[in-house]
Amino acid sequence: MGILYEKVMEQKRRLALRDLHNMNIQLSQSGIPVEELEFDELMYEWRLAAFKVINVESDENSWF
Repeated sequence: MGILYEKVMEQKRRLALRDLHNMNIQLSQSGIPVEELEFDELMYEWRLAAFKVINVESDENSWF
C-alpha cells in the first residue's frame, strides 16, 4: 500500500493505544497486551472500551 496509507494507519494505532492506556486498559479480553494486537483487534478493543465509558444514565447520552 502507499506510504500515506501506512502513516495514517500507524497514527490511528497510536491514538487507539493512547486512549486505551488512558482508560487503564493494558490487556485485551483474551489476555493479550494491547500493544501486541493486530489493527482490527485493537480497534475492536478500543470500541468496546469506548462504549463502556459512556454514562447511559445521563440525559444527553440517551437515544430516545
